[in-house]
Amino acid sequence: MRKQFAVIGLGRFGTSVAKTLTALGHEVLALDKNEHAVHDIMNDVTQAVQADAREEETLRALGVRNLDVAVVAMGDDLEANILITLMLKEMGIPYVVAKAQTAQHGKVLEKIGADKIVYPEKDMGIRLANNLIRTNIMDFIDLSLDYSIFEVIAPAKFVNQSIGTLRLGAIYKINVVAIKRGMDQILIAPGANDVIEEKDILVIVCNKKALLRLPD
Repeated sequence: MRKQFAVIGLGRFGTSVAKTLTALGHEVLALDKNEHAVHDIMNDVTQAVQADAREEETLRALGVRNLDVAVVAMGDDLEANILITLMLKEMGIPYVVAKAQTAQHGKVLEKIGADKIVYPEKDMGIRLANNLIRTNIMDFIDLSLDYSIFEVIAPAKFVNQSIGTLRLGAIYKINVVAIKRGMDQILIAPGANDVIEEKDILVIVCNKKALLRLPD
C-alpha cells in the first residue's frame, strides 16, 4: 500500500531513508533548513522543501499532519530533535520515528511519545562487529536481546547435505526458516529433505551465542 512520509533532516541518514522510501514507490516530503541538502535531493523525492521544522505553523502549512509517517532524522541538534518529535505527536501523526544519539536521548524520545526510536550509529557498529567476527553474515535483524534473524552464507560443511542430515536444531541450536538461492529463488520453511547448495544463503533464527557454533 502506497504511504505518505515526511523525512525531516537530510543528513546521510535522512537522505538515505527518503530516497529509499521513494524508490519503493511511496510519497516523500523531505525537509531541511540547509538549501544545498534540499537541492541535492529534490529530484529523488516527491517534494523537497527548505524550512525550519521547529516552526509548527510551517509543518501545518505543508500538510505534515495528514501524512502516515514522519521520520525525525536529525541527531546532532538534540533540542530540535526532541521539540519536532513532540510537535509531530501532538499534531496527531499516526507513527513518528525519531533518530537518537544515545540511550538517554532515546529515553526522552520514548517519554514524549515517539513510536519508534532508531540508533543508526549504534546499529552500524553492531553490524560491523558481527561481520568482523563472522565474514559469512550477510545481514541480521534483532528480535530480542537474545534472539536474532541472520542471513548467513551456507558454510562449506553444509553444502550438498540435507537439513535433516545436518540436524541443525539439535547440534547447532538454529532454525532455518528460508533458503535464498540465486537472484530470484527463495525456499520458505525448508523441510528435512531439502539439500543445501553451494552459495545458498540461509535465513536462520537463533540465539546470538548459537551463531558461534556454526562452522565457517
